[in-house]
Amino acid sequence: MSIVISDISYLIKSKRIISQVSLEIKKGEILSILGPNGSGKSTLVRVIAGDINPSSGSISIDGINLNEIKISTRAEIRSVMSQTQSVVYDFSVKDIVEMGWVYSNHKSIYKNFKKNLKIIAYECGIENLLNRKFNTLSGGEQRMVHFARTLIQLSGSINNSPRYMLFDEPTANLDIKRELNILNIIKDRAKKGYGIFVVLHDLNVAYNFSDKVVLIKNGKVEKMGLPDDVFNDESLSKVYEVPVHFDKKIGRVNYY
Repeated sequence: MSIVISDISYLIKSKRIISQVSLEIKKGEILSILGPNGSGKSTLVRVIAGDINPSSGSISIDGINLNEIKISTRAEIRSVMSQTQSVVYDFSVKDIVEMGWVYSNHKSIYKNFKKNLKIIAYECGIENLLNRKFNTLSGGEQRMVHFARTLIQLSGSINNSPRYMLFDEPTANLDIKRELNILNIIKDRAKKGYGIFVVLHDLNVAYNFSDKVVLIKNGKVEKMGLPDDVFNDESLSKVYEVPVHFDKKIGRVNYY
């Protein structure tokens, strides 16, 4: 079971944002995508999520074309954490997290909502924030709330049903404690069989955290595979246009 992206391109007027991208998000794996700003990473997340239609190519989830899957059904299969998510109205934290819950006619699933909310709030370290107004929180706290919303969306899925999570820079601008918390939770979900697609900027995190890595530049896949195969001086320097040295002995990137 997997999400298969086949030869996807996306154009805005005559400008090509994504060009013939093909990749696969497998259950139980973390696939990270890396690349400089403006390389098409966030657009690719939106295309895979079904928020925007590709100009060409196709996307399938477990063998079914994305266009044939109802929006309500997609919400039960995949959840998405975008890079920026503004909240205009004065919702509470609990309100925001609850927005991720997908109502199901399966009564036993619905009854588990309060239990799941409690577990995920504790897991994300926001249990003491649930009654706070969302817009009074710090940027890092707000990010953890959106992360919890992404998690709870799929927490009611029936066992063995396909589940995929798409994250666009989930750890951006977070302190090290929250960053490690998010990464560990994502790892846990992958171990439970979730397929994970995540946009990252930290090369060291990507190398040590990912099962597979995609390097993208100007909307094109430059290299894809296991971290040890992708992380080399030549590939990284080419994509980022600065001299990069990767030390495999310690698993870290150094910049000249």
